[in-house]
Amino acid sequence: MSAGTTRLLLLGAVSLFEPVNGYQIRRELLSWRVDEWASTRPGSIYHGLRRLAEDGLLRATAVDDDGRDVVVYEITPEGRTRLETLIVESIESVNVFDRRAFLAAFSLLPTLGEQRARAALTNRRTALIDALDELVAGRSDEYSPPHAKRTLDLWTRLACTEREWIDAVFDEWDDMRSTFDQAWAPPSDDPGTEMLVERDRYLRALRTR
Repeated sequence: MSAGTTRLLLLGAVSLFEPVNGYQIRRELLSWRVDEWASTRPGSIYHGLRRLAEDGLLRATAVDDDGRDVVVYEITPEGRTRLETLIVESIESVNVFDRRAFLAAFSLLPTLGEQRARAALTNRRTALIDALDELVAGRSDEYSPPHAKRTLDLWTRLACTEREWIDAVFDEWDDMRSTFDQAWAPPSDDPGTEMLVERDRYLRALRTR
């Protein structure tokens, strides 16, 4: 996976749960199974967080947590700007052979805001149609061997499925609004709920510094 997608996932997860420690981010991202669909190595998460803090995109602060020092992360204004840019770029840039960046961006869609999210998805649909035209043109190449044509046919069908999926997202947009107005909340036994409780404790610790 590209470094840009890693930064996108880390910035996005911190923005959703800040202030949050590295272990919580690792646990949350692995619950999204990013090690499988995004090829994120679990051990790279801590290094990535430290690097983002060094670059000024995250703020790292050591706080006392029941007698032990814990580093918690918050996103900076520069980090939020970069996050939103990465989300838009990853949604609007179509690569019919690799959708990992798009999947990462879509998982963070609520951080973008409803209007920008809808605009980015609209632009992706337009770009996807252009990409489909190229794929269809490639299938008619009379010099391609049969197995290559079948491979191209698979990529074309997957792209068509994605276009239909985006149309379904727009058709069900009223349901999507709950993710933008924060009406949706995880169930009480979800680890995300535990993180919200811990966030309140970290916020109190930060205020006393």
